[in-house]
Formats: sequence, C-alpha cells, structure tokens
Amino acid sequence: MQERPYVISIAGFDPSGGAGLLSDSKTFEQSKVMGLGVCTALTLQTASQCLSLEWRPLDEVTEAIQVLMENYPVSAVKIGIVKDVGFLSKIVETIQKSNSEVKIVWDPVLKSTSEFTFFDLDTLPQLKNTINKLSLITPNYNEYSVLKENYLLPDTRQCALLIKGGHREDLLGTDILVENGKEILLVPAEDNMVYFPKHGSGCVLSSAITAELAKGKNMETSCRNGKLYIGKFLKSNSSLLGTHS
Repeated sequence: MQERPYVISIAGFDPSGGAGLLSDSKTFEQSKVMGLGVCTALTLQTASQCLSLEWRPLDEVTEAIQVLMENYPVSAVKIGIVKDVGFLSKIVETIQKSNSEVKIVWDPVLKSTSEFTFFDLDTLPQLKNTINKLSLITPNYNEYSVLKENYLLPDTRQCALLIKGGHREDLLGTDILVENGKEILLVPAEDNMVYFPKHGSGCVLSSAITAELAKGKNMETSCRNGKLYIGKFLKSNSSLLGTHS
C-alpha cells in the first residue's frame, strides 16, 4: 500500500473544531494525507464568535516546524492565522531552510467573519519580501481587496492566487484562480449551489487544496478538487459546524 504524503498545518487552535488545526486535521484525514500540526495561537471561540486569542512564542513555533521537517518527508504546508508579517516570514524561512521544494499555501486570515482581528495590518507593507516565496495564497474577497489596495498581490508566475468567492456580491461562490497571469473561473458544481454558511470554511478549502498539492496534483486540479471538497462540506448540515465525509 502506498504511503500517504505528509502535510503540516501551521495554524491556530479553535476549541470548537470548526477552524484552524482541528479542522485542517479532519480535512487532511479525509483527503488521504498524513496531517501534522504546529499551533500558532490558542483561541477561545465558538462557531459564531471569537472571544480571545493568545499567540504562541515564535521560537516555539519555528522549533516545532524544524522537528517535524527533520523527521518526516513533508510535501506541503498550509499556514493559517499568524500574528504579523514577521511571524509569517520566519515560518516560511524555517520551512524552506529544511526543504526548499515544499509547497506552501497561506490562507491570509486578516479578520474573522465576526470581525475579530487576527493579523497586525500595520506590518502589511513588509509582505512584499515574503509573498512570492509561497506557492499559493487563498484570500477571500475582502482580504483580496486589502492586498490589492496595498499593492501586495503576488507575481502569479511565482505564487498563484485563489480569490475565494464566498463573500462576493455577484457570482456568489465562484472562485478565481490566477496562475502565470492567467485567470481561471472555478464555478460551484450545480448541486452545490444551495449551501449553508460554515465556520472555518476558508480553513477547510485551503487545507483540502494543500492535500491535493501534496499528492502531486497541479495547481488548477488541486483547486478544483478542493472546491469539490468544500462544496460537500458546505451542504453537510444546516449548522455552522460542518462535517467532513
């Protein structure tokens, strides 16, 4: 039997299990990859609100990444909430020092849907030095607008861009993948047009895509497969906490 590829989620701990490390871990298991995890922050939250956030020391985060990278043949890494650009760049540097070939996906969570701010926006101008070292970023429409306003979109010949369509006014649910300067529209499957809002859906999509990249799929196929996964997740039940199948 072929061994599953290894993937790391570097993300926050959400006790509701809907987002962050627990959510990524469920997605990895269903996507048939071996999921490893490094915690960036401890949060106290439910499916509908985030109450508090405590960042873990950066040196503890990077030490954990080093240990995992040295002991497992990691193919891809998904990064979730990070404190600021310095935090992100140190994480990326640590990953690439261990293995420069690893695919890195960053889901740039700037704020939660309930308006809890995770990321220090004052550090955004420094993002230029880091963003093109990534393989893919997956901002929602609001986050994309912030990056665009600050001239911080990646060079898509180096780092692909997936603009998630869940917050769009028009064409709701249609994502746009930009790779090598070319735009590809990813439309929801016909039977996924009716769905229920879910806590952590951005985490689930980015980790599903990361799993596909780890399995050797190209960027477009990975994003299409990730979209099929999130489609099933969004209509899994009517509550804010989705189930994985």
